[in-house]
Amino acid sequence: MAHGRGRIHSSIQTEKRISGDFFGNVIIVFVPSPSVEQLLPILQTAVGPMILVSGVGLLLLTMTNRLGRVIDRGRSLAQEHRTNPRADQQRILNQLTILNRRATLIRLAITLASLSVLLAAILVILIFLTALFQWEIASLLSALFIACMLSLIGSLVAFIRDLNLSLDAYQYDIRDVMEKRRWLELNRRSRSLPD
Repeated sequence: MAHGRGRIHSSIQTEKRISGDFFGNVIIVFVPSPSVEQLLPILQTAVGPMILVSGVGLLLLTMTNRLGRVIDRGRSLAQEHRTNPRADQQRILNQLTILNRRATLIRLAITLASLSVLLAAILVILIFLTALFQWEIASLLSALFIACMLSLIGSLVAFIRDLNLSLDAYQYDIRDVMEKRRWLELNRRSRSLPD
């Protein structure tokens, strides 16, 4: 397949254009003018990273929704902390600490996923320009692809850490409720015992 692409590169014709600059100098520019048949394989090669962009876009939608929910929950807890002095202040502060860590992780995940999309877009443009102008920049293309995948992996790791933290916060809330329920049951049983 690489050999076939090499033939496409070498068969792209250039068009000689003559123009002048501001000072009247003659400038000869060779502009590639590929045919549609020559561009189709290039475009097919460039479509691969665009599928990544689509998938990461859906992941970004999920992450931004989670970030919005974390921020909303944090604001409501902060409001409760300020306005309700009878509330369990330590529980609220613990929840706010967890939410702050979660927001930081989600922000990191969104940043890395966005970087991955940006690198994939640059990769598509460079694949097209490489074929069009017959540049030999395979190492740059490889580095861009590896950086794109590493940032996506980093984003997913931060996202998984956020999921674990959200489960920890949920278990913290459930433990608090279960302890209150257990205390109420013990209290009810002690009242029902005969003297």
